[in-house]
Amino acid sequence: MSQDTARVEQAALETDREGNPILALLRTSVGRNAGLVVALVLICIVGAITAGDRFSSTDNALTILRLAATIGVVSIGMTFVIIGGGIDLSVGAVVALSSVWCTTVSTQTMASDTHWSVMVLVALLVGAACGLINGVLIAYGNIVPFIMTLAMLASARGLAEIISDKKTQILGADGADVSGFKEFFNREILGVDVQIWVFALVAIIGWVLLNRTTFGRRTVAVGGNLEAARLAGINVKRHTVYLYVLVGVCAGIAALLLVAKTTTGTSTHGNLYELDAIAAVVIGGTLLTGGRGTIVGTVLGVVIFSTLTNIFILNNRSFSEQQLFKGAIIVAAVLLQQRLASRSST
Repeated sequence: MSQDTARVEQAALETDREGNPILALLRTSVGRNAGLVVALVLICIVGAITAGDRFSSTDNALTILRLAATIGVVSIGMTFVIIGGGIDLSVGAVVALSSVWCTTVSTQTMASDTHWSVMVLVALLVGAACGLINGVLIAYGNIVPFIMTLAMLASARGLAEIISDKKTQILGADGADVSGFKEFFNREILGVDVQIWVFALVAIIGWVLLNRTTFGRRTVAVGGNLEAARLAGINVKRHTVYLYVLVGVCAGIAALLLVAKTTTGTSTHGNLYELDAIAAVVIGGTLLTGGRGTIVGTVLGVVIFSTLTNIFILNNRSFSEQQLFKGAIIVAAVLLQQRLASRSST
C-alpha cells in the first residue's frame, strides 16, 4: 500500500470513529479483503455441506485454482485499467486473436525449427499490439474507452476468424514439433500445475507494481483525479497507453494458458472473459470510477467466482443459474460500494 493511500484510509478511519466502526473498517483495503475472505470461507462451507468430499478434496481445490488461473491473469491487467479510470471490453477477443495467431501453421513451423518460445513471443506481441492500439486511440484520439475497446472487441474477434478461417487450429499441425510448449505449460511443480504458478506470479508482479512502484502510484493518481495528476507532472496520455498495453500482455498470457490447456487456438476462446474479469475486479473492491483497488481483492474475487462455479457444477446446477447468481453478486457489490462512498462523503 502506498503512503498516500495509507493516509487516506487512516483519515477515513478517524472520521468514522464516532460513526459505524464496521463501515469505517470496510472502507480500508484490509477491511474489504477481510470481508472477501469471510465470504470465501462461507462459500466453502456451503460447498462442503452440499457436495461433501467431492468439494473438500485437495484435487478439487486444485481444480478451482486451475479454473481461476486463466481469467485471473486477465483480471490482474483489468484491475490496473479500471483503477486508472478506464475499461477494456476487448480482452476476451484479444485472448482469441492471440491464441489463433500463435497457433497458425507458420508460427508453429517457426517454433518447431527454432524454439517453442516463439509461440509465447507471438501471443504476447499480439496482445501488446492490441493494447497499444486501444491506448493510443483512447489517449491521443480522445475516443471514449467503452467505445474504443468495444470496437477492438469486434475487430479482434473478426480478425481471429479470418486468420483461422473459422476453424480450430491444433497444436502440432502439419507435423510441427511443439511438444516442448505443451510439456512446459502442462507440467507440475511441487504438485501444482504450472498454470496456477503463472497466475500466482502475475498476481505477485501486479501487487508489487501497484503498491511498490511509481507506476502504481501514478495509476491511482490518474484514476482518482486526472486533472490533478496532470498538474502534478504525470504524463497522463502516455500512462494511459501503458495501462492498455499491460492488460493486452495479460490477455496474451491468458491465451497461452488456454492454448496449452485445450491444445487448440480458436476464435471462440475468451468468450465473455471481459465480463468475468470486470466482475472479479468489482467484487474485489476496485471502484469502477477509478482511483482505488487492490490486487489481493481481485485475486479473491476471481477465486470466489471460480469456487461458486465449481459448487454449481458439483451440484448439477445449470449454467443459466450460475450466471443469474453471479449477476446478483455483482449488483450487491456495486450497491455496497455506493453505500460506502456516500457515507464517506457525508
